[in-house]
This record gives sequence, C-alpha cells and structure tokens, in this order.
Amino acid sequence: MISYLKKNKIIVTGGSGRFGKILIKKNYKNFFFPLKKQLNILNLSSIKNYIKKNKPSKILHLAGLSRPLKIHDEDPSKSILLNIVGTSNLAIMCQKFNIKLIYFSTSYVYPGIKGNYKETDNLYPRSNYAWSKLGGEAAVHMIKKSLILRVCMTEKPFVHDYALSDIYLNFIFQENIADFLPYLINRSGIINIGGLKRTVYEFAKISNPKVKKILAKKVKDVKYRKNMSMNIDKLKKIIKKNKNLLKKL
Repeated sequence: MISYLKKNKIIVTGGSGRFGKILIKKNYKNFFFPLKKQLNILNLSSIKNYIKKNKPSKILHLAGLSRPLKIHDEDPSKSILLNIVGTSNLAIMCQKFNIKLIYFSTSYVYPGIKGNYKETDNLYPRSNYAWSKLGGEAAVHMIKKSLILRVCMTEKPFVHDYALSDIYLNFIFQENIADFLPYLINRSGIINIGGLKRTVYEFAKISNPKVKKILAKKVKDVKYRKNMSMNIDKLKKIIKKNKNLLKKL
C-alpha cells in the first residue's frame, strides 16, 4: 500500500453504498466511514462538529442519490438536496477547515455525442441525474484543495441479461476503481476514471458470457447517447508504472 495512506486521515461519506462497501473491504488503514447520524451532509452543524472532533485531512465524498435514475425526474427536490446541497455543505466546511475534498462525479456530465471527452471539454448533461452531479461539481470546483473524479463504473458481475451493442462508454468494475484510489487521492483538479472504450455488450461479456445483445432503439422510454466515452489518458499516465492496474482498464 502507498505510504501516505498510513499518514492521512480520510473520511468517507456514503460508506453504506455499493462502492462504499467495497472500499470498506479494502481495509485501507486511514479510511474512516461515519454513519449518517454521525455525519449528516444536509446539516452544516453535523459536518462541522464531526470535522472538529476527528480532524481529517481529506474527505472522500461518495454519499448521494444515484439509482434508480428515474427518481431524479420523479422527485428532483430530493436529487437537488442530496447531490447539490449536500455536496455544497461539505465544500463550505472543507473550505473553512482547509480540508481536501474528493468528489465522485459521473461521465454523464459530457454530451455523449462524439466521445473521447477530455477533462477540459465542454459539458452538457442530458438527464436530471447528470445535472445534479454537475451541480455538486460546481461547488467542489470552487474549493482550492479539491479533486473531481468523473467516473463510469458498475458492479461485477454485469447484472443484466441484455447489454447495448451500439452504445460506447468506459465502464469499469467498482473493485478496480477502489484499487486506483491510493494513486489518485493526492491529485487535484479533474480526472476521468473508467476503462477502455467499449460497447456496453463488449464490457458485459467480460463477467457475464451469457449476456445477450440489444440495440438502444429497442429499449423503451430511454434515449441513449451513442458515444459517451471519455479520454482516460490522464488516468493512464498516473498508473502507468503499475502493470497490474493497467490490466484492469
């Protein structure tokens, strides 16, 4: 393990979520996972009191509202509160106490038309979920000591019976991103995090050989963007000396 994980105290919000549970299993020594009753991102006093008591050097912010995606349309106020207001509250307190804030955003903030999006490219969310994550980015970006990770990840194995054969993105397994984290948390700015450009079907076959193809136009009530792939050159440069990590892209 990289040595700085033994020196810095890193608080992780959202430890009860899917990715949070994977991080807990990694057993990184200086990662701490407060319960919601200990650290409530919707309550500034709760955040302030927890920070003053525990004195972290970094906060890794995973907490928020993600699935089901339709909930962001059905109840946008909940999406605003958890993904924008909650993140803004953390940003305020991180600024106040000079704490680095690391924020998990999404690849869906990009337009999804031409693909190969770099961190500096223009953004255009096409869903309420993506807008809510970009709203969180706006607050985090205003903090000098911050890192925004635009992530495209999913569970292992691929859980669906069908996978899109005409939609490109950068899916990567959550376990692999957990392995990347020690190499990322001391960085700043914005980094695209994902695997190699593939169709959803090509990725799904890695862990589910029985998965079947489906075209995007066959999926009812959902409009997919054809090429949501990101440019991951920055990530590759960070992990280039570790062959085992490169194999996980």
